[in-house]
Amino acid sequence: MKKFFFRNFVRRNSIGQEERRAANKVIKKGILSDFLAADIKKFNGGFYVSKFEKKLKSFFKVKHALTFNSWTSGLIACVGAIDIEAGDEIITSPFTMSATVFAIVHWNGVPVFADINKDTFCLDPNAVEKKITSKTKAILLVDINGHPSDIQPFLKLSKKYKIKIIVDAAQSIGARYINKNKYAGTLGNIGGYSLNVHKHINTGEGGVVVTNNQRLAKKISFIRNHGENIVEKFKNDKHFFGYNFRMGEIEAAIGIEQLKKFPKILKKIQTHGRFLSEGLRNLDGLKIPFVAPNCTHSYYAFPIVIDLKKIKYTRKKLIDLLQKEGVPMGAGYQNVHLLPFFQKKLKKGIGKYYWSKINKNVNYQKGICPIAEELHEKTYISFPICHYKFTKKDLKKIINSIKKVWLKLEIFKKKNDS
Repeated sequence: MKKFFFRNFVRRNSIGQEERRAANKVIKKGILSDFLAADIKKFNGGFYVSKFEKKLKSFFKVKHALTFNSWTSGLIACVGAIDIEAGDEIITSPFTMSATVFAIVHWNGVPVFADINKDTFCLDPNAVEKKITSKTKAILLVDINGHPSDIQPFLKLSKKYKIKIIVDAAQSIGARYINKNKYAGTLGNIGGYSLNVHKHINTGEGGVVVTNNQRLAKKISFIRNHGENIVEKFKNDKHFFGYNFRMGEIEAAIGIEQLKKFPKILKKIQTHGRFLSEGLRNLDGLKIPFVAPNCTHSYYAFPIVIDLKKIKYTRKKLIDLLQKEGVPMGAGYQNVHLLPFFQKKLKKGIGKYYWSKINKNVNYQKGICPIAEELHEKTYISFPICHYKFTKKDLKKIINSIKKVWLKLEIFKKKNDS
């Protein structure tokens, strides 16, 4: 069997001597974590956690940055910090990773799915507004693939309906709103990023929450570190129970070094994204990643939309051809509302209490998000541009391989025959 050349791509690795030295300093010191769940300074962590958070605040130009052992933990804390009660609704995208949605379910909140923009794959503000009810507590935006959400319409909805904006910017770290000179994830009430191993910068596992709201930052810090231990100090606040969502000192020390490298890492990945887009721009039946004029794209993934009417192939057959040519391409992303949890478990009574809190107008039937569903099931393909250490030669080979496949399609055969 032919060995696909993409299996020989070198996995991108930005961990070097700097990170090793930083980790060794922590090991030599012997304090691998320095959190204490008590009303003392160490409630917010040790030396390296504090230093990393200060660096993050400065980099993202926010008032508060809080590290976590994962972005999933960070999302749970974000949702808990807005005083969500059982039955409260949060509108979000179905075109995302499951952690986005289960951060809502964790607090017995109700995920309400709105459709996405066919160009950015982020939430469509018009679709979102139609889903707002008296029970809506927040909108949880997802900056998928590295493209920021169209934030301005959502800020208007937030003001109009007095609801919070949480931004899951896990994949869009470093992307910017050029017209506002702000980073993705920093313009809502709360936002944050993933620092796990396959993101732009990584601490192995990790996440960071950013906000300019002091009260939200305090609540997030309580959820992160067993806040019930000092609940007596804040009797008027809700949800002061918490978890061990704390980042260790080794991860924080590595993060400090990664953050120094981040601008160069991001620039290189963005250069790769633009190079691929330019090389594939004129292929009929293929739509390269859209980048809004007022944004930059961080290219966590390189998404492509195919026109099935033009190419006259099924997506599966197209993927097979691309993979045989060595292109690391995958089909679809995810439609969270169609996962078994929403389609089977709740309705069978496993989540009877949870289901009883759901507004009767909320449903998770197929067809509620037609754009997201069609993309996932039929027309969306992508590959993980952020995962590999591509050379220019690699990228040219990918472009040429895709062009080679495209020459086999009906659209080109007809052109050549005419």
